[in-house]
Amino acid sequence: MKATVLDLQGKPTGEVELPIQFNEEFRNDLIRRAFHAEASLAYQPKGSDPRAGLKTTAEYYGRRHAWRQTINTGRSRLPREKIPGGRSGRVLRVPHAVKGRRAHPPKPETKIIEQINKKEKNKAIRSALASSANTSLVSKKHLTTHSLPFVLTDDFENLKKSKDVVKTLIAIGLGPELQRVEKKAKRTSGMKRLRGRGKVVARSVLIVTSKPSDLTKAARNLAGVNVASVDKLNAVLLAPGGVAGRLVLWTRSAVKKLGDEALYY
Repeated sequence: MKATVLDLQGKPTGEVELPIQFNEEFRNDLIRRAFHAEASLAYQPKGSDPRAGLKTTAEYYGRRHAWRQTINTGRSRLPREKIPGGRSGRVLRVPHAVKGRRAHPPKPETKIIEQINKKEKNKAIRSALASSANTSLVSKKHLTTHSLPFVLTDDFENLKKSKDVVKTLIAIGLGPELQRVEKKAKRTSGMKRLRGRGKVVARSVLIVTSKPSDLTKAARNLAGVNVASVDKLNAVLLAPGGVAGRLVLWTRSAVKKLGDEALYY
């Protein structure tokens, strides 16, 4: 299977042979499994202080004639804080009391990382790569009329300004796709906005290069656009949300490196 190579003006300049990774069968179950495993690496362990709710003088006296006992006094037989003068105060320590301990708090030692076998992960990545060249899957999420996959000349990796990247994307027919993402972006409300998550942006084009370049800085401010090296791909980039069929834009050298080094096998 071959793909047409486009220049920065969107004109065909030749063809390139697609590597064997694009012939992988579509396995949606593996893609979703690999996505959840990769996304779990970003989870942050959380837990409470083991002594939370227990830093108190509250104590329960169960003997009938003990000092501060509450038997036959019309009060609940629960641990109460000690007050000067031999009196008892509020009920504390127990889970159902105000400012009491939590019965089952989050534990920082809980395993939150989902494991996946290396062969399964690589097969999922190959399946996601193949689905990015499937027009029926990509057209469900993105606006494009060009035959897939998109392959550009290596000059695309040398771009250093965002306006040049936008100009190239419009030239190859991805202008409506960029407008779609900009229109769908919306402001969030509540604490998310105060904590640096003030905007929700849909995913758009994934640009795959042969090596780290200035293109990463040039395209990072474009809404929904991601840039990654061909040897750093994962299920989160290729299938956002665990849904296969992302629009991927390749450079010619990235396609060649994918086949020559037999990546993800």
